[in-house]
Amino acid sequence: MATGSQRKHQNNKEQVLEWIKEFQETEDEEIQTKLVLEFESLVHALARKFSKGQRHDEDLIQVGMIGLLAAFRRFDPSFGRSFESFAVPTIVGEIKRFIRDKTWSVHVPRRIKELGPKIKSAVEELTTELQRSPRVEEIADYLEVSEEEVLETMEMGKSYQALSVDRSIEADDEGSAVTLLDLVGTTEDGYEKTDQQLLLEKAFTVLTDREKQILQLTYFENLSQKETGEELGISQMHVSRLQRRALQKLRESIRIEPTECL
Repeated sequence: MATGSQRKHQNNKEQVLEWIKEFQETEDEEIQTKLVLEFESLVHALARKFSKGQRHDEDLIQVGMIGLLAAFRRFDPSFGRSFESFAVPTIVGEIKRFIRDKTWSVHVPRRIKELGPKIKSAVEELTTELQRSPRVEEIADYLEVSEEEVLETMEMGKSYQALSVDRSIEADDEGSAVTLLDLVGTTEDGYEKTDQQLLLEKAFTVLTDREKQILQLTYFENLSQKETGEELGISQMHVSRLQRRALQKLRESIRIEPTECL
């Protein structure tokens, strides 16, 4: 004799089948909501299985829901199996397609994505059979594809799930860590400054000692022309004239520098 719990489960199962039939006939949104609420825990469980804590967990849930709705539309109880046994492969198929098509770091042709799992399986089977790692030509013969396709697929496989530049890696034996971004080369501004300084030092050789003194005082020590004149015992007008002449010499020297280097 069936227990109360069993009868309740049977009644609920029959109710769900009625909802599915009605949804297939009417596409009623209220019925759809009832069905989604009934099976959302199944979708979440399958999404968690494939997400493994990665950031696209929510994406997999949404994709799984698309698979669930497709299962509602295509389910035929006359085949004699439960809705859950029909829905699971449909939901998992959608999730796997999403992972294959959307989570690669670079664009990869579909044929490469489809060949990848076959190569992995072939390697496992051939390793067991040969008791060693199979060669590329053996994998190609086993799968009846060209060696170029095998090599291309294996190389493209390295583009799957690129590492984040924020990922920490161990830097030394004491456990100190750095991120990949810390190891990425950047342009060193000091090189440009050094080049500029060397260029100026060479250009300054065209100046007289007095002109160098004036530029030193006015540009590096920030004295006014009047203060510079007092420091050197000459008039402000004389300072201004020598300053203009010194700057003109520097401009001309720097301007002809590239030609002299050729």
